[in-house]
Amino acid sequence: MAFKAFTHTHVYEKQSGSKEKDKSGIQCIERHDRNVYIGTQDATVLHLVLPAGPDGDPSPGQSKIRECRLRKLGSSDQVAQLRVVPLFNHLLVLWDRSVTALNMFSLEPVAALKKIQHVHLFEVCDSSAARVEMVTSSSRRKLIRIHVVGVDSWDVVKEVSLLQEPVALAVDGACVCIGTSDRYLLCDIRTGSRDDLFLHNHGRQRVIVTSMGRGEFLLNGPESLGMFVMKTGICQRPPLQWPQEVLAAGVCFPYILTLQPRVLSVYSLLDQQCKQTVNLRGAKGLLCTSDGVLVFTERDVFSLRPVPLREQTQALVGLERFEEALLLLDGVRGRRPLDSYEELQKAVSCLAGFVHFYQEAFSDASVLFITGELDPRELICLYPGIQACLGEDFQSQLEPLNKSRDLQVLCQEDRHTFHHYLAFLGEFLRAVRGTERGLQCSKEVDCALLRLYVELEDTENLQQLVTCTNVCSLDHCLPVLEQHSRYFALGSLYQSHGNHIDAIKTWVNIADGLHQDRSCSDVYGHIVWTLSRLQDRDAVWTFADWTLQRNQEIGVQIFNKRAPDDRLETQDVLALVERYPSALLLYLEFLIHDLNSEEEGHHNRLALAYVTQSLREEEESGLRKTRGKLQQLLWDSKFYDVSTVYERVESAAFLREKGILLGRTGGHGEALQLLVHQEGDLRAAEAYCSRAGRDAQARQTLLLTLLQIYLGSEDHGGAAVDLLNRNPRVLAAERVVQLLPDSWSVQLVSQFLVGSLRETFHRRRMAMLQKAIGQVELLRHKVIWMQASKTKFKLDKGQQCHVCQRDLAEPPFACDLSGDLMHTSCPGPPPREDTDP
Repeated sequence: MAFKAFTHTHVYEKQSGSKEKDKSGIQCIERHDRNVYIGTQDATVLHLVLPAGPDGDPSPGQSKIRECRLRKLGSSDQVAQLRVVPLFNHLLVLWDRSVTALNMFSLEPVAALKKIQHVHLFEVCDSSAARVEMVTSSSRRKLIRIHVVGVDSWDVVKEVSLLQEPVALAVDGACVCIGTSDRYLLCDIRTGSRDDLFLHNHGRQRVIVTSMGRGEFLLNGPESLGMFVMKTGICQRPPLQWPQEVLAAGVCFPYILTLQPRVLSVYSLLDQQCKQTVNLRGAKGLLCTSDGVLVFTERDVFSLRPVPLREQTQALVGLERFEEALLLLDGVRGRRPLDSYEELQKAVSCLAGFVHFYQEAFSDASVLFITGELDPRELICLYPGIQACLGEDFQSQLEPLNKSRDLQVLCQEDRHTFHHYLAFLGEFLRAVRGTERGLQCSKEVDCALLRLYVELEDTENLQQLVTCTNVCSLDHCLPVLEQHSRYFALGSLYQSHGNHIDAIKTWVNIADGLHQDRSCSDVYGHIVWTLSRLQDRDAVWTFADWTLQRNQEIGVQIFNKRAPDDRLETQDVLALVERYPSALLLYLEFLIHDLNSEEEGHHNRLALAYVTQSLREEEESGLRKTRGKLQQLLWDSKFYDVSTVYERVESAAFLREKGILLGRTGGHGEALQLLVHQEGDLRAAEAYCSRAGRDAQARQTLLLTLLQIYLGSEDHGGAAVDLLNRNPRVLAAERVVQLLPDSWSVQLVSQFLVGSLRETFHRRRMAMLQKAIGQVELLRHKVIWMQASKTKFKLDKGQQCHVCQRDLAEPPFACDLSGDLMHTSCPGPPPREDTDP
């Protein structure tokens, strides 16, 4: 079946006697609506009327054309051109080198319009306004004239001179394209400017200039090229390669028609290819209109009517020329309303996509499938195994294609290539998943993706699918995941569907070794992470024991890592973690350090938990990680009960902690005695003084107490000297000397004395310096006051206070920084208003 863009119909045959055969042939033709006008070689104008179709449009092929009227212009010379001016019902005739106006319907001359003589060519500018313009080429001079045509007048408004005589011309708005014997040029009839386009080597009979509308012209260029030139002088389309012997050319979008002596060729403007040829022996010319083409010979008129766009597209589809069909639909979109062809274009796009699909041109196929809004199920049904996602009620709506390969066979014989097809399916389904088309069959799409990811072992995309919102059918997908041991994804699918207990139970089975799944390396961590964010309290409490039994330090995160607005009841959590010492300790730290709990019970329990944990650490490894935390808590916290903690610390023989507690009750001396004599840690005793002494005076008092303890023991004389030497700036020499034994020499404590005296002198000198600075500052203010007091002010009678606006009646007054006077009793001047613009 050959493609046809036009149907060919013989609509008129001119009858004449044998003697007139060579004198009355058709020379030119014109048409408006159903009216056809023929100009002959013997100076005759013939008016024909085409029959009307069923919808009122002209339909030349239904019945014979009707001859209406005839006008004989003279005895000889041919009618060269015919043009209609529907606005005024004029038919303009070029005969005997003159333009004459006839009535379109009666063919009677328009008496008010006199002949325009010495005309070689003329064209009428298409216009729907009241102003109609006509361009004529003089047969005597090298120029063109612009006429304004009216009902009863046509006046010359401009002349544009040329270097050569025009052979052909076409008009589009204010632009005239002219062909001479060796070149083409553009002329602006408004400004008179001319621009040369290019030269040609045709004879006068081969010069072709045709308006394509929208400011574009078709020209017969050199080397048998049809050139498309815009009125700006540039080419926006590639040239069309056409035959050498082109007699005439016309445009019936989206086709170019070229007339040769024996054949009419139809070319597509969209891909520059010849689409159809029509044999027409003896054809002389053609006329293109909005709804078809008229071709004439000396005796006959033929009509070429465009095949409806839908039929053209269907014919191309039938020939499996899908790309051409799409190009045709896309090409005419800008010029015709294609709402009625939208579904057709989608169907063709899908069919073209399948051609690329079977050629493994997946990128092109994807674009066409998405453009055509392909039902994803049409693609899913081609894949063996994955097609099981479709219900039994699905029926493919696409016409069967001549497939170049069967995916069922490919799956068995060429797994490598088949994997490429699987990868394409995944990309396409992901692309359409959120679109309107994909949402119409979202269950099938999600099920197909799940099967596809399992088949391709694409763990990342599989996990992303089952974790996010999806509409996978559990009845269909669960067996697939179980069959391929994808238990971790199975749990995620349960969770995305709200079955939290089943989801975590599945993951627990993986962690306990009941199921094998290598896709997740840390199932336990994922379970804890999920429980810490899960709002299903029943599921959290169901698996809380299991998580703590497996790892207390990580398991407690299901309580500690929860969002602030979703925390569990503290007492319930404490009741659970009571059986898990490490978890209890971490949870209490979370309450106190993170939530800033001030409950005495929490602080007491944490301190006792630290004691218990410290005892266990000493028994197991000799480490003391927790005792540092215990001491920090005892120092910093203000909310624990000292007596309760003291009993537990005393029974555990934690002397440092006992000393801290004694200090909290004011027993600093007892605490220092304990650290020195029982603990035997002198550095700890000195550190205690620094920590417990909140200010310099308190610290000095504690250090003096510690010094007395050292001096009261025969074994700590050296420690007393070291204490003095390390703290000369804190301890006052006069107080220390009173405590020292008489037997100690000055040389023994000389280092301390020197340091203490230096500190004393330094403090005195600093005090003196500060006093001197203060005196200087006072003196500066006095100088300023004295300078201000010597300023003279003139106080006139009736002068008012700037603050209260009352008269200054008493001698004492004050002056503000701006120089305004005020009472000394007034609080101060009001703020000035900002006068800046």
